[in-house]
Amino acid sequence: MSTAVSVYHGPLGRVTLYHLNRPMIKHAHREGHLAFWVDGASATMAVKDVPATIGRESGTAANPWEMHEYIPHDPVDGQHALVLYIKPSWFLDFDRHSVAALRFGRPEIELTPTIAGLVGKIVALMAHGGATDLLDGYLYELTAESYQQSHQWLPGAQEVQFRPQINDFRVRKSIKLITDNIGNELDMGTIASESGLSRPHFFKLFREQIGVTPKLYWNTIRMEKALRDLAETGKHITDIGFDLGFSSQSSFSRFFAQNAGMAPTDYRRVAHVLN
Repeated sequence: MSTAVSVYHGPLGRVTLYHLNRPMIKHAHREGHLAFWVDGASATMAVKDVPATIGRESGTAANPWEMHEYIPHDPVDGQHALVLYIKPSWFLDFDRHSVAALRFGRPEIELTPTIAGLVGKIVALMAHGGATDLLDGYLYELTAESYQQSHQWLPGAQEVQFRPQINDFRVRKSIKLITDNIGNELDMGTIASESGLSRPHFFKLFREQIGVTPKLYWNTIRMEKALRDLAETGKHITDIGFDLGFSSQSSFSRFFAQNAGMAPTDYRRVAHVLN
């Protein structure tokens, strides 16, 4: 079973130090996503079905709402990995002069000496404690270096901007319906109808505008709420699951493990919130 070694929630999103030896199903995040090897075996993160290695020479990147899955190469001993979930708004707000809109150019990030050094500094702070006020600076530098590295040597590479804002009011309405009913079993046909769309048109338009299916979007926001509640509240895990529509703690724990690779109790044990 994978475990969390250290987890920080803060303005950037989340920064985590994990021991991973369990596959994760295809999923997505609304944040930008970076993963770097720290110790142990290598692993693969397939981003939109393009495999990239998390190992001694490379890390991986996924853009907001890009489908990806994690595949360990050693399912017994696994690997320790530094995993970042970066809010695009934080990345831009940290440096108003930044032209990078947190859209990585490719999934594989070469582990340059600069990137490796920043990974080492962040891991040291997380694993051994220390001046966590330095984290924001190191995390921004690591994200910016990774962004620049991901765009090197791409033919005709240009700055890639944010996915356009959702410009169809029917998709916006469907998102509100899904969010307002986060703890209910959703009938996507009903969501489509109440949004003024046929079911096939709803699925097509939603995926065009967001990049994922409505069901995957719903699972993503349920995971986000679960992670926040585990880190920021004292709610019992069973109650967190009930609030998200799960009939038992075991069914919630199974869902959480499929998406995070570990049990919710392991995540809560080491999660901290940074102001």
